[in-house]
Amino acid sequence: MRITRSVAGRRLRAGYVATTGLTVTALLLTGCGGSSDSDKGADADGNITLTLADFGQFGYKEAGLFEKYHELNPKITVKEDTTAEEKNYYPKLLQQLNSGSGLADVQGIEVGRIKEIVDTKADSFADLSKAIGVDEWVSWKAKQATAPDGAVIGAGTDIGPMSLCYNRELFEKAGLPTDRAEVAKLTEGGWEDFLALGEQYKKKAPEGTYFMDSASAMFNAVVSSSPEQYYDASGKPIYEKSASVEKGWKLAAEAASKKLTQGLAQFEDQWQAALRKSTVATVVCPAWMAGQISTYAGDANKGKWDITSAPGNTSANWGGSFLAVPKSGKNVAEATKLVKWLTAPEQQAAVFKAIGVFPSNQGAYDLPDVKNATLPYFNDAPIGQIYADGAKSIPEAVLGPKDGVIKDSISTQINNMEQRGTSPDDAWDAAVRTIDKAIG
Repeated sequence: MRITRSVAGRRLRAGYVATTGLTVTALLLTGCGGSSDSDKGADADGNITLTLADFGQFGYKEAGLFEKYHELNPKITVKEDTTAEEKNYYPKLLQQLNSGSGLADVQGIEVGRIKEIVDTKADSFADLSKAIGVDEWVSWKAKQATAPDGAVIGAGTDIGPMSLCYNRELFEKAGLPTDRAEVAKLTEGGWEDFLALGEQYKKKAPEGTYFMDSASAMFNAVVSSSPEQYYDASGKPIYEKSASVEKGWKLAAEAASKKLTQGLAQFEDQWQAALRKSTVATVVCPAWMAGQISTYAGDANKGKWDITSAPGNTSANWGGSFLAVPKSGKNVAEATKLVKWLTAPEQQAAVFKAIGVFPSNQGAYDLPDVKNATLPYFNDAPIGQIYADGAKSIPEAVLGPKDGVIKDSISTQINNMEQRGTSPDDAWDAAVRTIDKAIG
Protein backbone atom coordinates (compact mmCIF):
# COMPACT_ATOMS: atom_id res chain seq x y z
CA MET A 1 0.00 0.00 0.00
CA ARG A 2 1.50 3.33 -1.03
CA ILE A 3 2.23 5.81 1.73
CA THR A 4 1.21 8.74 -0.43
CA ARG A 5 -2.52 9.08 -0.35
CA SER A 6 -3.82 5.71 -1.42
CA VAL A 7 -6.70 4.79 -3.63
CA ALA A 8 -8.30 3.43 -0.49
CA GLY A 9 -8.39 7.02 0.67
CA ARG A 10 -10.36 7.95 -2.44
CA ARG A 11 -12.75 5.05 -2.40
CA LEU A 12 -14.90 6.05 0.53
CA ARG A 13 -17.07 8.92 1.61
CA ALA A 14 -15.67 11.04 4.43
CA GLY A 15 -18.05 10.67 7.32
CA TYR A 16 -20.92 13.03 6.52
CA VAL A 17 -19.43 16.51 6.40
CA ALA A 18 -21.86 18.96 7.98
CA THR A 19 -21.81 22.34 6.22
CA THR A 20 -24.08 25.00 4.93
CA GLY A 21 -25.42 24.25 1.48
CA LEU A 22 -23.71 25.31 -1.74
CA THR A 23 -26.12 27.32 -3.81
CA VAL A 24 -26.88 26.63 -7.43
CA THR A 25 -25.99 30.26 -8.13
CA ALA A 26 -22.46 29.70 -6.84
CA LEU A 27 -22.04 26.78 -9.20
CA LEU A 28 -23.52 28.67 -12.13
CA LEU A 29 -21.17 31.59 -11.67
CA THR A 30 -18.20 29.45 -12.59
CA GLY A 31 -19.82 27.74 -15.57
CA CYS A 32 -18.21 28.08 -18.98
CA GLY A 33 -19.47 28.63 -22.46
CA GLY A 34 -20.28 26.34 -25.33
CA SER A 35 -17.99 24.31 -27.56
CA SER A 36 -14.97 25.83 -29.25
CA ASP A 37 -14.30 25.84 -32.98
CA SER A 38 -10.80 24.64 -32.18
CA ASP A 39 -12.12 21.30 -30.98
CA LYS A 40 -12.53 18.56 -33.53
CA GLY A 41 -14.51 16.06 -31.50
CA ALA A 42 -17.99 17.51 -32.04
CA ASP A 43 -20.67 15.60 -33.95
CA ALA A 44 -22.76 17.07 -36.77
CA ASP A 45 -24.97 18.88 -34.26
CA GLY A 46 -22.03 20.32 -32.33
CA ASN A 47 -22.36 17.93 -29.40
CA ILE A 48 -19.17 16.87 -27.61
CA THR A 49 -18.53 14.00 -25.24
CA LEU A 50 -15.57 14.68 -22.95
CA THR A 51 -13.92 11.64 -21.37
CA LEU A 52 -12.32 11.91 -17.95
CA ALA A 53 -10.15 9.01 -16.75
CA ASP A 54 -9.36 8.78 -13.04
CA PHE A 55 -8.95 6.31 -10.19
CA GLY A 56 -10.63 5.58 -6.92
CA GLN A 57 -13.01 8.39 -6.02
CA PHE A 58 -12.49 11.99 -7.13
CA GLY A 59 -15.96 12.96 -5.91
CA TYR A 60 -17.32 14.65 -9.03
CA LYS A 61 -20.11 12.14 -9.50
CA GLU A 62 -21.02 12.21 -5.80
CA ALA A 63 -21.18 16.02 -5.89
CA GLY A 64 -23.36 15.97 -9.02
CA LEU A 65 -20.86 18.07 -10.94
CA PHE A 66 -21.04 16.25 -14.27
CA GLU A 67 -24.78 16.75 -14.42
CA LYS A 68 -24.38 20.40 -13.44
CA TYR A 69 -21.79 20.94 -16.14
CA HIS A 70 -24.16 19.50 -18.74
CA GLU A 71 -26.87 21.90 -17.54
CA LEU A 72 -24.49 24.80 -18.03
CA ASN A 73 -23.21 23.46 -21.35
CA PRO A 74 -26.05 21.47 -22.99
CA LYS A 75 -23.92 20.37 -25.92
CA ILE A 76 -21.25 18.83 -23.68
CA THR A 77 -21.53 15.50 -21.87
CA VAL A 78 -18.81 14.28 -19.51
CA LYS A 79 -18.17 10.54 -19.31
CA GLU A 80 -16.05 9.33 -16.41
CA ASP A 81 -13.87 6.21 -16.73
CA THR A 82 -12.75 5.17 -13.26
CA THR A 83 -10.14 2.53 -12.40
CA ALA A 84 -10.54 1.21 -8.86
CA GLU A 85 -6.84 0.88 -8.07
CA GLU A 86 -4.32 3.60 -8.91
CA LYS A 87 -1.61 0.95 -9.11
CA ASN A 88 -3.48 -0.46 -12.13
CA TYR A 89 -4.37 2.95 -13.55
CA TYR A 90 -0.86 4.40 -13.72
CA PRO A 91 0.87 1.70 -15.81
CA LYS A 92 -1.98 1.96 -18.30
CA LEU A 93 -1.56 5.73 -18.44
CA LEU A 94 2.16 5.36 -19.14
CA GLN A 95 1.45 2.82 -21.86
CA GLN A 96 -1.05 5.17 -23.49
CA LEU A 97 1.37 8.08 -23.30
CA ASN A 98 4.12 5.99 -24.89
CA SER A 99 1.87 4.78 -27.69
CA GLY A 100 0.15 8.12 -28.17
CA SER A 101 -3.31 6.53 -28.23
CA GLY A 102 -6.14 5.61 -25.91
CA LEU A 103 -5.88 8.71 -23.72
CA ALA A 104 -8.97 10.41 -22.31
CA ASP A 105 -9.65 14.11 -22.83
CA VAL A 106 -8.78 14.60 -19.15
CA GLN A 107 -6.47 12.34 -17.12
CA GLY A 108 -6.11 12.19 -13.35
CA ILE A 109 -2.57 12.00 -11.96
CA GLU A 110 -1.65 11.02 -8.37
CA VAL A 111 0.71 13.33 -6.48
CA GLY A 112 3.14 10.43 -6.04
CA ARG A 113 3.44 10.21 -9.83
CA ILE A 114 3.39 13.88 -10.81
CA LYS A 115 7.15 14.41 -10.63
CA GLU A 116 7.82 11.48 -12.94
CA ILE A 117 5.21 12.77 -15.39
CA VAL A 118 6.63 16.31 -15.25
CA ASP A 119 10.15 15.00 -15.85
CA THR A 120 9.40 12.56 -18.63
CA LYS A 121 6.02 13.32 -20.22
CA ALA A 122 5.36 17.05 -19.79
CA ASP A 123 5.35 17.60 -23.55
CA SER A 124 2.35 15.26 -23.84
CA PHE A 125 0.08 17.60 -21.88
CA ALA A 126 -1.42 21.02 -22.49
CA ASP A 127 0.00 23.96 -20.55
CA LEU A 128 -2.70 25.08 -18.10
CA SER A 129 -0.74 27.97 -16.60
CA LYS A 130 -2.88 30.65 -18.25
CA ALA A 131 -6.15 28.74 -17.90
CA ILE A 132 -6.40 27.82 -14.24
CA GLY A 133 -4.99 30.81 -12.34
CA VAL A 134 -2.12 29.11 -10.53
CA ASP A 135 -2.07 31.87 -7.89
CA GLU A 136 -5.33 30.47 -6.52
CA TRP A 137 -3.61 27.26 -5.42
CA VAL A 138 -1.43 26.72 -2.40
CA SER A 139 1.95 27.59 -3.89
CA TRP A 140 3.61 24.25 -3.40
CA LYS A 141 0.72 22.44 -5.10
CA ALA A 142 1.10 24.40 -8.34
CA LYS A 143 4.88 23.92 -8.34
CA GLN A 144 4.47 20.16 -8.11
CA ALA A 145 2.94 20.17 -11.61
CA THR A 146 5.20 22.84 -13.13
CA ALA A 147 7.78 21.88 -15.75
CA PRO A 148 11.19 23.61 -16.00
CA ASP A 149 9.90 25.79 -18.86
CA GLY A 150 7.07 27.09 -16.67
CA ALA A 151 4.32 24.96 -18.21
CA VAL A 152 1.75 23.73 -15.67
CA ILE A 153 0.57 20.31 -16.79
CA GLY A 154 -1.99 19.62 -14.07
CA ALA A 155 -4.64 21.49 -12.10
CA GLY A 156 -4.69 20.57 -8.42
CA THR A 157 -7.77 18.73 -7.22
CA ASP A 158 -7.16 18.23 -3.51
CA ILE A 159 -4.51 18.07 -0.83
CA GLY A 160 -4.08 16.05 2.36
CA PRO A 161 -3.20 18.42 5.23
CA MET A 162 -2.29 16.45 8.31
CA SER A 163 -4.21 16.21 11.55
CA LEU A 164 -4.46 13.66 14.35
CA CYS A 165 -7.53 11.47 14.85
CA TYR A 166 -7.93 10.00 18.31
CA ASN A 167 -10.38 7.76 20.10
CA ARG A 168 -11.87 9.85 22.93
CA GLU A 169 -13.27 6.81 24.72
CA LEU A 170 -9.89 5.05 24.84
CA PHE A 171 -8.14 8.26 25.92
CA GLU A 172 -10.60 8.66 28.78
CA LYS A 173 -10.15 5.05 29.90
CA ALA A 174 -6.37 5.58 29.89
CA GLY A 175 -6.70 8.70 32.03
CA LEU A 176 -5.75 11.13 29.25
CA PRO A 177 -7.47 14.41 28.34
CA THR A 178 -10.14 14.13 25.67
CA ASP A 179 -10.59 17.80 24.74
CA ARG A 180 -9.03 18.45 21.33
CA ALA A 181 -7.29 21.65 22.50
CA GLU A 182 -5.75 19.84 25.46
CA VAL A 183 -4.59 16.95 23.29
CA ALA A 184 -3.02 19.42 20.86
CA LYS A 185 -1.16 21.12 23.71
CA LEU A 186 0.29 17.79 24.87
CA THR A 187 1.86 17.24 21.44
CA GLU A 188 2.70 20.82 20.50
CA GLY A 189 6.43 20.06 20.75
CA GLY A 190 6.27 17.59 17.88
CA TRP A 191 6.30 13.86 17.30
CA GLU A 192 8.59 13.25 20.25
CA ASP A 193 5.80 14.61 22.43
CA PHE A 194 3.41 12.31 20.59
CA LEU A 195 5.47 9.26 21.61
CA ALA A 196 5.65 10.57 25.18
CA LEU A 197 1.86 10.75 25.15
CA GLY A 198 1.87 7.18 23.88
CA GLU A 199 3.88 6.06 26.88
CA GLN A 200 1.36 7.74 29.17
CA TYR A 201 -1.43 5.94 27.35
CA LYS A 202 0.34 2.60 27.68
CA LYS A 203 0.49 2.87 31.50
CA LYS A 204 -3.29 2.64 31.82
CA ALA A 205 -4.27 1.39 28.37
CA PRO A 206 -7.39 -0.76 28.17
CA GLU A 207 -6.38 -4.38 27.66
CA GLY A 208 -5.74 -5.33 24.05
CA THR A 209 -5.41 -1.75 22.80
CA TYR A 210 -2.49 0.19 21.34
CA PHE A 211 -1.63 3.85 21.17
CA MET A 212 -1.28 3.97 17.38
CA ASP A 213 -2.18 1.81 14.42
CA SER A 214 1.03 2.09 12.40
CA ALA A 215 4.48 3.54 12.93
CA SER A 216 4.91 3.82 9.17
CA ALA A 217 2.09 6.36 9.08
CA MET A 218 3.89 8.43 11.71
CA PHE A 219 7.12 8.10 9.72
CA ASN A 220 5.39 9.48 6.66
CA ALA A 221 3.98 12.40 8.62
CA VAL A 222 7.41 13.27 10.01
CA VAL A 223 9.08 13.18 6.60
CA SER A 224 6.23 14.98 4.85
CA SER A 225 6.44 17.90 7.28
CA SER A 226 9.95 18.72 6.07
CA PRO A 227 11.06 20.43 2.85
CA GLU A 228 13.91 17.90 2.61
CA GLN A 229 12.58 14.42 2.02
CA TYR A 230 13.86 11.83 -0.45
CA TYR A 231 15.42 13.93 -3.24
CA ASP A 232 17.38 17.18 -3.47
CA ALA A 233 16.61 20.02 -5.87
CA SER A 234 18.90 18.57 -8.53
CA GLY A 235 16.89 15.34 -8.63
CA LYS A 236 19.44 13.25 -6.74
CA PRO A 237 18.12 10.67 -4.24
CA ILE A 238 19.22 11.68 -0.74
CA TYR A 239 17.02 9.47 1.38
CA GLU A 240 20.00 7.81 3.09
CA LYS A 241 21.28 11.19 4.35
CA SER A 242 17.98 13.04 4.73
CA ALA A 243 17.53 14.50 8.22
CA SER A 244 13.76 14.04 8.06
CA VAL A 245 14.07 10.40 7.02
CA GLU A 246 16.58 9.78 9.80
CA LYS A 247 14.28 11.42 12.34
CA GLY A 248 11.20 9.57 11.11
CA TRP A 249 13.00 6.23 11.13
CA LYS A 250 14.32 6.77 14.66
CA LEU A 251 10.85 7.63 15.96
CA ALA A 252 9.28 4.66 14.17
CA ALA A 253 11.89 2.32 15.61
CA GLU A 254 11.24 3.73 19.08
CA ALA A 255 7.49 3.24 18.71
CA ALA A 256 8.02 -0.35 17.59
CA SER A 257 10.46 -1.21 20.38
CA LYS A 258 8.17 0.28 23.07
CA LYS A 259 5.14 -1.57 21.70
CA LEU A 260 3.19 1.63 21.20
CA THR A 261 1.88 0.46 17.87
CA GLN A 262 -0.30 -2.44 16.77
CA GLY A 263 1.85 -2.74 13.64
CA LEU A 264 -0.99 -2.81 11.17
CA ALA A 265 -0.71 -2.32 7.42
CA GLN A 266 -3.11 0.53 6.84
CA PHE A 267 -6.28 -0.11 4.84
CA GLU A 268 -5.89 -3.91 5.00
CA ASP A 269 -8.45 -6.20 6.65
CA GLN A 270 -6.76 -6.31 10.05
CA TRP A 271 -6.55 -2.52 10.15
CA GLN A 272 -10.23 -2.23 9.30
CA ALA A 273 -11.06 -4.72 12.04
CA ALA A 274 -8.97 -2.77 14.57
CA LEU A 275 -11.02 0.34 13.90
CA ARG A 276 -14.24 -1.59 14.24
CA LYS A 277 -13.11 -3.18 17.52
CA SER A 278 -11.55 0.05 18.89
CA THR A 279 -8.11 -1.40 19.53
CA VAL A 280 -6.16 1.67 18.35
CA ALA A 281 -6.27 5.05 20.08
CA THR A 282 -4.73 7.29 17.40
CA VAL A 283 -4.41 7.42 13.64
CA VAL A 284 -2.29 9.93 11.73
CA CYS A 285 -4.98 11.75 9.80
CA PRO A 286 -4.62 13.52 6.47
CA ALA A 287 -7.95 15.09 5.47
CA TRP A 288 -9.19 12.08 3.54
CA MET A 289 -8.47 9.61 6.38
CA ALA A 290 -11.59 10.62 8.27
CA GLY A 291 -13.66 8.78 5.69
CA GLN A 292 -11.66 5.63 6.25
CA ILE A 293 -12.13 5.72 10.00
CA SER A 294 -15.84 6.53 9.97
CA THR A 295 -16.51 3.81 7.40
CA TYR A 296 -14.59 0.99 9.06
CA ALA A 297 -15.17 1.95 12.69
CA GLY A 298 -18.87 2.02 11.84
CA ASP A 299 -21.95 3.56 13.38
CA ALA A 300 -21.29 1.91 16.74
CA ASN A 301 -18.26 4.18 17.23
CA LYS A 302 -19.83 7.46 16.11
CA GLY A 303 -18.93 10.24 18.53
CA LYS A 304 -16.11 8.26 20.11
CA TRP A 305 -13.51 9.79 17.79
CA ASP A 306 -12.25 13.34 17.53
CA ILE A 307 -9.75 15.31 15.44
CA THR A 308 -7.07 17.75 16.55
CA SER A 309 -4.09 19.41 14.93
CA ALA A 310 -1.03 17.37 14.04
CA PRO A 311 1.88 17.33 16.52
CA GLY A 312 4.32 20.23 16.21
CA ASN A 313 4.05 23.59 14.51
CA THR A 314 4.64 22.40 10.97
CA SER A 315 1.98 20.43 9.15
CA ALA A 316 2.47 17.86 6.41
CA ASN A 317 0.76 16.91 3.20
CA TRP A 318 -0.21 13.33 2.52
CA GLY A 319 -1.93 12.85 -0.80
CA GLY A 320 -3.71 14.80 -3.48
CA SER A 321 -4.06 14.61 -7.25
CA PHE A 322 -4.20 16.61 -10.47
CA LEU A 323 -6.27 16.83 -13.64
CA ALA A 324 -4.25 17.04 -16.86
CA VAL A 325 -5.24 17.53 -20.51
CA PRO A 326 -3.37 15.42 -23.10
CA LYS A 327 -2.36 17.41 -26.18
CA SER A 328 -3.40 14.52 -28.42
CA GLY A 329 -7.09 14.86 -27.53
CA LYS A 330 -9.71 16.02 -30.01
CA ASN A 331 -11.27 18.34 -27.46
CA VAL A 332 -8.30 20.11 -25.87
CA ALA A 333 -9.97 23.52 -25.54
CA GLU A 334 -13.19 22.15 -24.05
CA ALA A 335 -11.27 19.72 -21.82
CA THR A 336 -9.26 22.66 -20.48
CA LYS A 337 -12.48 24.55 -19.69
CA LEU A 338 -13.82 21.51 -17.87
CA VAL A 339 -10.65 21.18 -15.78
CA LYS A 340 -10.77 24.86 -14.89
CA TRP A 341 -14.40 24.53 -13.79
CA LEU A 342 -13.94 21.32 -11.80
CA THR A 343 -11.02 22.80 -9.87
CA ALA A 344 -12.59 26.21 -9.21
CA PRO A 345 -13.33 27.08 -5.55
CA GLU A 346 -17.07 26.40 -5.68
CA GLN A 347 -16.68 22.97 -7.24
CA GLN A 348 -13.85 21.98 -4.89
CA ALA A 349 -16.05 23.02 -1.98
CA ALA A 350 -18.86 20.87 -3.37
CA VAL A 351 -16.55 17.86 -3.59
CA PHE A 352 -15.35 18.47 -0.05
CA LYS A 353 -18.94 18.52 1.13
CA ALA A 354 -19.71 15.32 -0.77
CA ILE A 355 -16.73 13.11 0.12
CA GLY A 356 -14.48 15.13 2.44
CA VAL A 357 -11.33 15.56 0.34
CA PHE A 358 -9.84 18.97 1.06
CA PRO A 359 -9.51 21.65 -1.63
CA SER A 360 -6.16 22.70 -3.05
CA ASN A 361 -7.69 25.94 -4.31
CA GLN A 362 -7.34 28.51 -1.52
CA GLY A 363 -10.38 30.36 -2.80
CA ALA A 364 -12.51 27.56 -1.36
CA TYR A 365 -11.30 28.04 2.20
CA ASP A 366 -13.52 31.03 2.93
CA LEU A 367 -16.63 29.48 1.40
CA PRO A 368 -19.18 28.41 4.03
CA ASP A 369 -19.11 24.76 2.95
CA VAL A 370 -15.43 24.61 3.82
CA LYS A 371 -14.94 27.28 6.47
CA ASN A 372 -17.84 26.11 8.64
CA ALA A 373 -17.50 22.38 8.01
CA THR A 374 -17.70 19.97 10.92
CA LEU A 375 -17.74 16.18 11.17
CA PRO A 376 -20.56 14.88 13.35
CA TYR A 377 -18.93 11.43 13.46
CA PHE A 378 -15.86 12.99 15.05
CA ASN A 379 -17.61 14.86 17.86
CA ASP A 380 -18.35 17.75 15.49
CA ALA A 381 -14.66 18.44 14.92
CA PRO A 382 -14.24 21.74 12.99
CA ILE A 383 -12.42 20.15 10.10
CA GLY A 384 -12.68 23.14 7.78
CA GLN A 385 -10.69 25.21 10.24
CA ILE A 386 -8.28 22.41 11.22
CA TYR A 387 -7.38 21.49 7.64
CA ALA A 388 -7.17 25.08 6.39
CA ASP A 389 -4.81 25.96 9.24
CA GLY A 390 -2.75 22.88 8.47
CA ALA A 391 -2.58 23.71 4.78
CA LYS A 392 -1.04 27.10 5.55
CA SER A 393 1.92 25.57 7.38
CA ILE A 394 2.81 22.80 4.92
CA PRO A 395 6.37 23.36 3.68
CA GLU A 396 7.30 23.42 0.03
CA ALA A 397 9.01 20.09 -0.53
CA VAL A 398 11.07 18.66 -3.36
CA LEU A 399 9.36 15.68 -4.97
CA GLY A 400 11.21 12.87 -6.70
CA PRO A 401 10.20 10.50 -9.50
CA LYS A 402 10.39 7.44 -7.26
CA ASP A 403 9.05 8.84 -3.99
CA GLY A 404 6.37 6.16 -3.94
CA VAL A 405 8.88 3.33 -4.28
CA ILE A 406 11.04 4.72 -1.50
CA LYS A 407 8.09 5.21 0.85
CA ASP A 408 6.71 1.74 0.14
CA SER A 409 10.07 0.08 0.79
CA ILE A 410 10.63 1.90 4.07
CA SER A 411 7.06 1.27 5.17
CA THR A 412 7.45 -2.45 4.59
CA GLN A 413 10.52 -2.57 6.81
CA ILE A 414 8.90 -0.50 9.55
CA ASN A 415 6.11 -3.06 9.50
CA ASN A 416 8.73 -5.80 9.86
CA MET A 417 10.12 -4.07 12.95
CA GLU A 418 6.62 -3.92 14.41
CA GLN A 419 5.38 -7.39 13.55
CA ARG A 420 8.52 -9.53 13.29
CA GLY A 421 10.85 -7.80 15.71
CA THR A 422 13.41 -7.09 12.99
CA SER A 423 16.19 -4.91 14.36
CA PRO A 424 16.29 -1.30 13.12
CA ASP A 425 19.70 -1.84 11.50
CA ASP A 426 18.63 -4.96 9.64
CA ALA A 427 15.36 -3.38 8.60
CA TRP A 428 17.10 -0.27 7.28
CA ASP A 429 19.66 -2.31 5.33
CA ALA A 430 16.83 -4.30 3.74
CA ALA A 431 15.01 -1.09 2.80
CA VAL A 432 18.14 0.37 1.19
CA ARG A 433 18.75 -2.77 -0.86
CA THR A 434 15.18 -2.76 -2.14
CA ILE A 435 15.22 0.97 -2.95
CA ASP A 436 18.58 0.93 -4.69
CA LYS A 437 17.54 -2.00 -6.83
CA ALA A 438 14.30 -0.25 -7.79
CA ILE A 439 15.64 3.22 -8.59
CA GLY A 440 18.99 2.20 -10.04
